[in-house]
Amino acid sequence: MRILDAGCGAGRNLVYFLREQYEVYAADADPQSVDKVRSLARTLAAALPESNFRVEAVERMSFDDACADVVISSAILHFARDDAHFESMLQGSWRVLKPGGLFFCRLASSIGIERQIEHVEGRRYKLPDGSERYLVDEELLGSMTERLGGELADPLKTTVVQNQRSMTTWVLRKKHR
Repeated sequence: MRILDAGCGAGRNLVYFLREQYEVYAADADPQSVDKVRSLARTLAAALPESNFRVEAVERMSFDDACADVVISSAILHFARDDAHFESMLQGSWRVLKPGGLFFCRLASSIGIERQIEHVEGRRYKLPDGSERYLVDEELLGSMTERLGGELADPLKTTVVQNQRSMTTWVLRKKHR
């Protein structure tokens, strides 16, 4: 199974997959993060080429279309600057997913903390923890699921973290067309 972590950071979500010898790919705009993932891969899965790990933005990944069985997008999309940036990041992640593949996304949402957030502009909000994020809600995720041609592989799940932020897990299967 080919796993692609879109916005991999230092690779915390890849440890299991590397240990279990999955074919792992990853991208992140931060060169230091990608260096850490390459090092992690050398330690846990020496057979993977360094070219599997690329310094590039999620919205401009150079991986082939429909190359991954699973795409992970964990705590990435809420860094979108605006709707257009969110859409390009999401499309960049979805493009590399094979038909029938799983898109696992964890991102900040307004779900459960609607009265505790302060609107900045568009879908950007100031959270109780002081950070500013692009926030989604159930309606947006539903419409995006439909537009992408996906279907929920699991119901939306949201965790409110000590009334400071809200993280939603959105898992889609890409329909065969």
